[in-house]
Amino acid sequence: MKRSWLIKMTRAPVGALSRVIMSLPMPDAVYCELVTALFHMRLPIAGMGILFGLAGMTVYMENGVVVIGLVTAAAVVVTIARLILLTAYRREAHRTVLTVERVRQWERRYAMGSYAFAALLGAFSATVLAMHSPLDHLVAVSLIFTFGAGIVSRIGGRPRICVISLLLATVPTITALALHARNRDAGPMHTEYFVIEALLVAVVTLLSLESVRHLYRSDVERLIAKHDLADLVRQDALTGLPNRLLLRERFQNSLSVTASKDSQLAVHFLDLDGFKIINDRHGHPMGDAVLREVSVRLRSIVRSVDTVARIGGDEFIVVQEGVQHEGEAEMLARRIIKQLSAPYRLMDETISISVSIGIAMAPRHGVDLEHLTACADAALYRSKRGGKAQLYFCTQEDVANAGRAVA
Repeated sequence: MKRSWLIKMTRAPVGALSRVIMSLPMPDAVYCELVTALFHMRLPIAGMGILFGLAGMTVYMENGVVVIGLVTAAAVVVTIARLILLTAYRREAHRTVLTVERVRQWERRYAMGSYAFAALLGAFSATVLAMHSPLDHLVAVSLIFTFGAGIVSRIGGRPRICVISLLLATVPTITALALHARNRDAGPMHTEYFVIEALLVAVVTLLSLESVRHLYRSDVERLIAKHDLADLVRQDALTGLPNRLLLRERFQNSLSVTASKDSQLAVHFLDLDGFKIINDRHGHPMGDAVLREVSVRLRSIVRSVDTVARIGGDEFIVVQEGVQHEGEAEMLARRIIKQLSAPYRLMDETISISVSIGIAMAPRHGVDLEHLTACADAALYRSKRGGKAQLYFCTQEDVANAGRAVA
């Protein structure tokens, strides 16, 4: 009967937590940030390990129970291993950008350490509560409460790890208290007090599960809002393409990759031919529709490692990574001209435009984005003078003029 009652009590909050976990879609960036937070908890992990070690050593010295000594020693070893794991993660994260799959691997390792420590704590508590020593009982239950409060506040953002760890520690404790309550020869009110204590631990566990649900939802919603705002700051509102800020970040990443592969980077400066006429003749809604369609076509042309950005008006930048020679940059530019010059069917109208392109190469023409953009802009100006749908590479004269302009 008691077991059935306990299952009914736990089923509702655990089920509610599962529904929350399943109902909150989580971007990869949010997931990685939540996992990274786990590996910045050195002090709480070390502190809980020290408390467990001191308490276990004290109880072992008083009673001489071998199981308590072994469990305590194992908990200290697990704590040291967890601290080493935290250090290893931070070193790897500092050296390189971790993929989502790699972050999942690290999370699984963290979970194993958390489960091991919680199981050892549950075993320690159950062993102590099987003895008849009120002071030792107080130490064991206090450790459980300390662990429960700490784990909910620290890793509520990863509810699966948090809940499993919490239950591994508290369920053996509740069971041991309930079993100890059956000893009716220990004194008056002995059974009643142990039943009440078992109920207290059970209720606190259920309340902790509810806290995990709330903390998880709050953390995910806050981080999603944070990342959405960060994306808005880095994206063009009309087309969804990167703006100047995100372009600069991706350019630096592409430049690093290019340097490591001993290749070049091509910066294509694009300006639409005849776009002003569209705005004047058909209005700005049509002009906006054209810009959105241009962005879609550009995305379909370039590779995933390349970057397409809108830097204002009808001007776009394409950063082409891993270029071995100018011919590759020219081939991409000609594909862009061909695709963007194809007719647009928008708002029951057929629209025709073209594009002119100026190209600068890094590191040949420099490694600063502003300087390269100025060089490509100078080449673009010559493209415009040469007629529509033309492409020109940056020259040494363009580089010199751009240097004076940027300075």
